[in-house]
Amino acid sequence: MITRIVRMHFRPEERAAFMDIFNASKHLIRQFDGCQHLRLYNEAARPEVFFTFSVWESAAHLDAYRNSELFRKTWAQTKTLFAGKPQAWSMEELE
Repeated sequence: MITRIVRMHFRPEERAAFMDIFNASKHLIRQFDGCQHLRLYNEAARPEVFFTFSVWESAAHLDAYRNSELFRKTWAQTKTLFAGKPQAWSMEELE
């Protein structure tokens, strides 16, 4: 199992645009083969900073999603809204 955390910092005026993109795509991502879990978090003290937390059956499933048309389309829309470079971590659960 792979847990993927992505930190995204948006320009304050683009917060609503990001929420629109996320709300339009979250159901498709959750239905993507191998996706077991998807959550969106907002940093409490900084409303322009978001984290996605997703769980995938395997690295191959995550890679298939990251190489999909769904990801390309969603990411192309999302990255135009950033105030800073996103950060991402893929982790394997040990315990």
